Amino acid sequence: MAVSRAQIAEVRAFNRDYTRRIGVLSQGLLDSPYSLTEVRVMYEIAHRPGVMAAQLAEELGLDRGYLSRILKGFGAKGLLTRADSAADARRQHLRLTAAGRRVFAPLERRSQQQVRALLSRLDGSRRQALLEAMSVIRCAFGAAGRQQAKVSLRTHRPGDMGWVVERHGALYFREHGWNEEFEALVAGITAEFIRKLDPARERCWIAQAHGRRLGCIFLVAGESGTARLRLLLVEPEARGLGLGGMLVAECVRFARAAGYERIVLWTQENLAAARHLYERAGFTRTARESHHSFGHDLVAETWQLELRNVPARPTAS
Repeated sequence: MAVSRAQIAEVRAFNRDYTRRIGVLSQGLLDSPYSLTEVRVMYEIAHRPGVMAAQLAEELGLDRGYLSRILKGFGAKGLLTRADSAADARRQHLRLTAAGRRVFAPLERRSQQQVRALLSRLDGSRRQALLEAMSVIRCAFGAAGRQQAKVSLRTHRPGDMGWVVERHGALYFREHGWNEEFEALVAGITAEFIRKLDPARERCWIAQAHGRRLGCIFLVAGESGTARLRLLLVEPEARGLGLGGMLVAECVRFARAAGYERIVLWTQENLAAARHLYERAGFTRTARESHHSFGHDLVAETWQLELRNVPARPTAS
């Protein structure tokens, strides 16, 4: 999809507003004689004592000559010390001196105070929304940031069902063109789940990282020893991390522990990524049927996993 002029304008407007708010345009950052780049280099050395100049240049995207001049300036002021690397004498480990730490300490303190002041203007819900949006931006622009995110699974809490309905409605419309009938179906499933919940035999898992919801899955009781897997979803920015496999594996583990004989699920033939996860977890397709739903001609599939006398599969990596 082509990037529109309106989208470009929106990003540029955000950049102008945010840089003004954090004082990047000031001659000295944080009321100091140092530029933004100099403070960032000082920050990295303070928090990663022993880091090498080549690492800083690569990770910060700095020209090596420019970084060398910054480091020489720090050295001339007695803020920086260097030690030869035992592995390669041509490389040097960087550390702040006692004087350098005294210079950096108030900069760190002012930065924390600045961020605290920004966040204190927002109530709890808007603050959380801001932090989640920042997490999305970081994940969207860097695979490394996505891989470093510590994803955890938790049970549902107030507000989660509304999120499940909204994200299913929005994502399936955007990616498959499904209309509001699908959103209504999801709303009915979540409402029934809350009304009839048996915590010992039913569960919703929410996957999250940095306080942001990244996915979900449900296991609900069926008939005659059967559990039903429902509403598997993984946010686009979290795909490719094995999160879908993690959710399915946790669902299967819980079903075994709860004593179910089998798990069944209903999906659509065009949902290739989800079908691949089910197949990898040991599910087999037992039925398929053409139908018209959500504004489209679809092919529904029923998949089943037998749990009795079947060894558990290892969790997908």
